[in-house]
Amino acid sequence: MIWARDLLYRLLGRDGGGITRATDPPPEGTTHVVLLDGTMSTMQPGYETSIGLTYRMLAGENRHCLYYEPGLEWRGWRHAPEIMAGVGINHQIRRAYLFLAERYRPGDRIFLLGYSRGAYGVRALAGMIDRIGLLRPEFAGEEMVLRAYGHYRDAPLHPQARRFAAQHCHSGTKITAVGVLDTVQAVGIRWPVLWRVFPKVHAFRSHRLGQSVQYGFHAMALDETRKAYALDRWRTRGARTETVEQVWFRGTHGDLGGQLNGRHSGRPLANVPLVWMLSRLQDVGLDLPDDWRDHFPTDHDAPSVGNWRGFGPVFLARSRRTVGEDPSEWIHSSASGHRAAARLRTWDRRPADQKISLMG
Repeated sequence: MIWARDLLYRLLGRDGGGITRATDPPPEGTTHVVLLDGTMSTMQPGYETSIGLTYRMLAGENRHCLYYEPGLEWRGWRHAPEIMAGVGINHQIRRAYLFLAERYRPGDRIFLLGYSRGAYGVRALAGMIDRIGLLRPEFAGEEMVLRAYGHYRDAPLHPQARRFAAQHCHSGTKITAVGVLDTVQAVGIRWPVLWRVFPKVHAFRSHRLGQSVQYGFHAMALDETRKAYALDRWRTRGARTETVEQVWFRGTHGDLGGQLNGRHSGRPLANVPLVWMLSRLQDVGLDLPDDWRDHFPTDHDAPSVGNWRGFGPVFLARSRRTVGEDPSEWIHSSASGHRAAARLRTWDRRPADQKISLMG
């Protein structure tokens, strides 16, 4: 099938690269926030995803050192191979890593936020920092990032990787929190038949949250049925239920990430998981504007973007998601009337001894 992939690339064309937006670093003692968006996201006013809106809000305050990057954007059929194969995710992870390596100083705080493909990206970024470490600024450069990424990808526990980390990386870099909106297993978009042409070149090193990450928050879509958007949840096996929360919300993949494609009536539904996510991040130390909730009015009865709009009918393989596979899973009270509610504990009503414990 390699010949078919190469032929399709020649017919449609292929470019790389993405758009990044970064703020200048504030003084020491900084909070660094990396935001990676989903495939075909946009910063066009009125069409931003929830990650894009969060970036706009934070950028207006100039309180943090920010890095935002969209996923691959639709630029016509000649770029379709990039979308299908998820081309560029490795570059995106390395760019975000370099951004942190150039700016991070001991005592700073790191928050990683992502949606869909961007959720995959920040989870992989967190894994890289956890397994290899974060390069010290005197070693921060593209060549060294490539070496660090190679160690992470190939053999993070090899003695050579351990020596590299000891010589070039900070010792024990902590990530305050990873907040993700509906992480999916497929990095690209699995178009029927055509997706088989492209190799699977990306894979998580682990489905567990590393020990360098203090908190993990994951908002998940109850109503997504497309197998192309199969969920990739954290597997805690009960080991980190005090620091990891995975909460189910009403809506599909697009609702969870606020990728509404102009269906503005659905924004209040998309804001429900976003407000939950931001409130949890605020609880563990992310400084937000005093009026931040006013930016995101919520209504759990607002219309869903659904599974069938746009390219939805193309994705014929469907099945309901399985809930309750991990002890860290809850259902949000806004979805208490959902068919799955009886099989899950309600997050808002959890007992005090099961609430997330805030680290000092």
